[in-house]
Amino acid sequence: MMNEFLRDIILRAGQMTLEFRRKVGGLAVDRKSKKDLVTEADRAVEDYLVGQIQRKYPSHGIFGEETGKHGGDEFCWVIDPIDGTTSYIHGQPFYSVSIGVQQNGRAIAAAVYAPVLDELFEAQAGKGATLNGEPIGVSKESCLEDSLLATGFACMRDNQVYNNLPFFQRILPQIRDIRRTGSAAVDLSYIACGRLEGFWELNLKPYDIAAGELIVTEAGGRVTDFAGGVVGLPGEIIATNGHIHDAMIAILSQTKAQILGEKGKE
Repeated sequence: MMNEFLRDIILRAGQMTLEFRRKVGGLAVDRKSKKDLVTEADRAVEDYLVGQIQRKYPSHGIFGEETGKHGGDEFCWVIDPIDGTTSYIHGQPFYSVSIGVQQNGRAIAAAVYAPVLDELFEAQAGKGATLNGEPIGVSKESCLEDSLLATGFACMRDNQVYNNLPFFQRILPQIRDIRRTGSAAVDLSYIACGRLEGFWELNLKPYDIAAGELIVTEAGGRVTDFAGGVVGLPGEIIATNGHIHDAMIAILSQTKAQILGEKGKE
């Protein structure tokens, strides 16, 4: 029942984003900060999702990007109404609605829907992951130089001094190429279905990865912080097909040590 409800509301939320993009007179856009944008669609979609969840599961908690955390403690619905707002504003297809459901802090269900592409990624704990209802799995690529990766720059948007540029510079020469969608939820889902081998980023928030993390792991992949654990999540994240994970950890952890060491000398 919960999974059917999750599917129903995320599909409707996705349709709402399409309706707002067709709005006569254009989409109203505000700034949460100098580089961080929010639209009327972000707010409307989150309001819709919160309202539906509260009616169906009044005792459950909710953690939304726009409205924060409220409600119960045992179950929590973690919502990113539009992950990839910049892509959304610019008319690009790589954005998504992302919802993860947690019980006592453990992910039990997840869905990521990319409305323009009409692709719905879903996962249940212990039951695998699907794309539009069909089972999916990570790629079998084990060589870093033949791997296609993705990353993002939330750290730059937030003007962080400790940022992704040194990691990007170190990794890019060692892989096949990089793809940049602007939606961590889409990137993680693409690892799950084998379109990417890996993803890393800094300065993400729980709602950015709550759904995608479960989709990756249920598809056979691996998600950790740069040290190979979970303490640093989601502020630093590596997600891979599992086969290139140790190689990614080696590069990122070494680069991090060099960056912090150099800063300590300043």
